[in-house]
Amino acid sequence: MSASTNAISLPRPGKGRGLAAGIGVAVVLLGAMALDTTVVTIGSQAEVVDDGFSAERFGAEHFPDVQASVEERAVEATELAAAIAADKAAAGERYGVAAGIGPVVPVRFSGVVGEGKAGIYTVDVAGVPGDLTIRVQTGPAINGTDLRDATGTIKFGQFTNQIEYQNAGAAINDAMKAQVLASLDTGALTGRTIAVTGVFKLINPRNWLVTPVSLSVQ
Repeated sequence: MSASTNAISLPRPGKGRGLAAGIGVAVVLLGAMALDTTVVTIGSQAEVVDDGFSAERFGAEHFPDVQASVEERAVEATELAAAIAADKAAAGERYGVAAGIGPVVPVRFSGVVGEGKAGIYTVDVAGVPGDLTIRVQTGPAINGTDLRDATGTIKFGQFTNQIEYQNAGAAINDAMKAQVLASLDTGALTGRTIAVTGVFKLINPRNWLVTPVSLSVQ
């Protein structure tokens, strides 16, 4: 007589423990993710985060300060021309802000606009020496970093790199265009009398290229 034995299946050793361990790890990870997650309500103050340097925002925020500083310190062109003719270095130190190869100097003048090229016009200013050429740039391209450097308060160390520093200068120029030049017909200035307050880099004492912070047609 043969006896039949029913086979009984048993769980493999370690399988249940492995499954439990895996579930435990997943729970720990989910818990860590939950602790590291901030829920932000749309429209709340926490929704507004610093997303890095914005040249456009920097220009819009800082141009008014540059404009106010230049307007406060601006020297009449006749007085400035005489001071430069007497002692260029002393005049630059007295009136300007050190910036690389030459100081940035604030000036104000009025005069009759001459011929222009690429948005840069000569201006005939009464009372200045005959060998002095005064030009003003009106766009569409505003070149240089004279506005950025005009106050001496905007420093390279404020920025991550040279690109940000350059972009800041361009953005201040753009803000000036939007606030000062956008409402003017800068293509029809020849023969008109204008009043300008602005800055220029004092390199050639007989040739000033002025970037305006204010310009009005009289």
